[in-house]
Amino acid sequence: MSYQIELRHFTYFMAVAEELHFRKAADRLFISQPGLSRQIKQMEEIIGVVLFVRNKRKVTLTAAGVYLKKELDYIFNHIDFTIRQTRLIDQGSNGEIRIGFLGSAMQTVIPELLVMVNKELPNIQFSLEEMSNHLQVEAVEKDQLDLGFVRLARVPEGIQKKTVHTDSFSLVVPLEHRLTSKTFKSIAQVSEEHFILFSSDYSSLYYDKIMSICEDKGFTPKVTHKSVHAQTIFKLVESGLGVAIVPTSLQQGFDLGVKFLEIPKIPQKAILSVIWKKDNRNPALQQILKFL
Repeated sequence: MSYQIELRHFTYFMAVAEELHFRKAADRLFISQPGLSRQIKQMEEIIGVVLFVRNKRKVTLTAAGVYLKKELDYIFNHIDFTIRQTRLIDQGSNGEIRIGFLGSAMQTVIPELLVMVNKELPNIQFSLEEMSNHLQVEAVEKDQLDLGFVRLARVPEGIQKKTVHTDSFSLVVPLEHRLTSKTFKSIAQVSEEHFILFSSDYSSLYYDKIMSICEDKGFTPKVTHKSVHAQTIFKLVESGLGVAIVPTSLQQGFDLGVKFLEIPKIPQKAILSVIWKKDNRNPALQQILKFL
């Protein structure tokens, strides 16, 4: 066959794979639907596999199509990042580090890291985005992030994990709550109150630890609200809708009508880890790993 695979084939494939609709993909690409169908058919013939299952109702990816989409996600992202890094280096920068994080990491760990790096390597730039554990792992695997700050017991093969901060847990109650730092002796003292917790989407490991703190004291908390954002949790506590359990370091950076009571005599700790991909090729990452 005289045809050769070209970058446009991959661009067309990704549009259809994301839209799962030929007309919508064609509109997005500003080409005709018949033209797009021909390009996809040509691509399938060149590679020698069927990438889509088409019928009158819907378009779905075959197993080969799912695999190709996953790999092209990585390839296109790496191309975009490489071009951006090239421009930064041309401008005199040492490149960019993309960081994902859970909210608690921004209270202590990340600011300290950025200050240390800036003193020694001021030409490295950073982009930061608050994300859940799951999204951070996925983004690190796809090379969309260089570093992730997570609360996870295990990570997929090919990802490095290092503990960077170990924290205690604190009970969060409204300012006018009956308990004080002197009278608070056990989490069992609030066993009958409503609890506002970080959602298991934030971290299933973290959620299980919170449950175990309560269960070790003989009760299962009555969870009435969940959120992935500390600000939301504290606002609900301030409004008198319940109490919360959070890493103690989260008391920094918020100015709300709540108080933090460190939970005494419990074995559970809030462990924050940093993750990165072993074969990440970003040269800037190699320069800052020593700061971790």
